[in-house]
Amino acid sequence: MERKIYNRLIEWKNSKDRKPLVLQGARQVGKTYIVNLFGSNEYANVVYCNFEKEKGLADFFSDLIPENIIKKISYYKRKEVLQEHTLIIFDEIQACPAALTSLKYFCEEASDYHVIAMGSLLGVSVHREQNSFPVGKVQFMNLYPMDFEEFLMATNNQFLIEEIKNCYVSYKPLATPFHELALKLYKEYLYVGGMPAVVEEYLKNKNYELVKIAQQSILDSYFNDMGKYNKASEIPKTKLVYQNISNQLAKENKKFKYSAIKSGSRAKEFEDAIQWLCLAGIANQLYKLDHIKIPLNANRSLTDFKFYMNDVGLCSASQNLLIDDIVYDNHEYLDFKGGLTENYVNNQMIVNGQQCYYWTSGNQAEIDFITRIGKDIIPIEVKSSDNIRSRSLSVYIAKFKPAYAIRISTKNFGFENNIKSVPLYAVFCIKNKV
Repeated sequence: MERKIYNRLIEWKNSKDRKPLVLQGARQVGKTYIVNLFGSNEYANVVYCNFEKEKGLADFFSDLIPENIIKKISYYKRKEVLQEHTLIIFDEIQACPAALTSLKYFCEEASDYHVIAMGSLLGVSVHREQNSFPVGKVQFMNLYPMDFEEFLMATNNQFLIEEIKNCYVSYKPLATPFHELALKLYKEYLYVGGMPAVVEEYLKNKNYELVKIAQQSILDSYFNDMGKYNKASEIPKTKLVYQNISNQLAKENKKFKYSAIKSGSRAKEFEDAIQWLCLAGIANQLYKLDHIKIPLNANRSLTDFKFYMNDVGLCSASQNLLIDDIVYDNHEYLDFKGGLTENYVNNQMIVNGQQCYYWTSGNQAEIDFITRIGKDIIPIEVKSSDNIRSRSLSVYIAKFKPAYAIRISTKNFGFENNIKSVPLYAVFCIKNKV
């Protein structure tokens, strides 16, 4: 399946200032697949090293001279390692801290060797061991689950992608048959999500029960990681918090509440568990803004946040939704529908590279997302249907007078009263440009 990060990997390969690349991302988002595909397509050969499966590889880093490391790996793998023409892959590098340190020397002494390092729990491992990346000596990229645009690519809807992009720029409505098709595919994406193995299962069989089995396998692997790569005292707390994320998204007030995890609990009890989930890349926080001022990050609350899962399909699976619940708007699903929709938008905005926050004004108003687009601070209201009646956006506009506002819903494209209407299927178009 095609991934948008592939073009960024090409840019890295061709860069004159290329440094070793660290590709980060949660388990099973497709890091190993895409890097090996990139290597086989763009290089004469690939040398793949997995430090979790091949424990003995750590011995090759007893000294950190790149030429010595290359000689040992080349002999062990029975492959010639050629400058500029071989891609060296260090997978699960968190299992070998010395290999992580070696990236500094590859940058300084052997920049003609092309090295990509990956680790599903790299952030967790580095934080736990109090090691650090070779600062300034590596380049970073993040890989996330497939976003909705990549889902459309996987389902052979490239023409639809181009039509959506054109309508986003022109504000013109998408033709009704295409609009209806895009909404249908969006609803399927809410159920399937973007984990590559799940999308592959969906494409192969269109069997939603098999989709659910694949999703459960990934959830099980996440819980397994919580037990293997965590402090013993934090394991039950981390599992409890993760299980609670989608539960809280079903509430009217989606601010994350510690008391909803366990009666009487406080932030201090669960803050390490929340940090672990974020470092592992399987959940992320959306902080509240105390003030609408630049820089936004300096004006965020340190205590108030919403919590989302890294994949909307896993979020659906965690609540045991059926595809019919989403497609036919089962009335028992409606309480959760708003939270699931927000989870989808949040994930897509992260893929888009948009740093987002939310804002409230007591019980008077709430704006789901606040971000900068170009020079402007833009409010984004999210509706899970075509019912767009809400006073929150009006309150915000009257108070802060933004250059324009965005309303995301099932309604078609348009621009009225300085509010840009963006269909839910077109969130991948919202990026840091005017």
